Amino acid sequence: MAKKIAIYPGTFDPFHNGHLEIIHRALGTFDSVIVALGLNPEKQTLFTIEERMDMIRNSVNGDPRIDCEHFEGLLVRYAERKKARAIIRGLRAVSDFEYEFQLALMNRKLSRKIETFFLMTAHRYLYVSSRIIKATVVAGGSPEGLVPDYVLKVLKKKFPGIKSVS
Repeated sequence: MAKKIAIYPGTFDPFHNGHLEIIHRALGTFDSVIVALGLNPEKQTLFTIEERMDMIRNSVNGDPRIDCEHFEGLLVRYAERKKARAIIRGLRAVSDFEYEFQLALMNRKLSRKIETFFLMTAHRYLYVSSRIIKATVVAGGSPEGLVPDYVLKVLKKKFPGIKSVS
């Protein structure tokens, strides 16, 4: 029987616990998840692609069902090359759905072989986004409890002014 592979695409700048939670939930349905970092030259990132891949790999604790790669071009073409059956998208709020639904419809038009699965983020991470994490650390706040321990270490190295939560 063919392995059920899902692609979880994103920028992951930085990777946070909401991302990790979506991956673990996806593994309840799929045999493996490829965390796929898309190369988007229009997006200004805080971390390089290598740094982001390192953060993800060190946050999944060596789980052999989780891989991390980067890709260029159309997501559905990448998914087809990887023999994936699905694209996983995490949703925090209704406002996420409209944009994500448009992407899913376009992906469906481009490839009938790939399904999109929407997973709602757990309540404790509804307000967490990479943008919020970045804004917090730039201002000296701590994202403790919102990012994996390894990511917290990387953030503290890059932003020595981060104060621990008391």
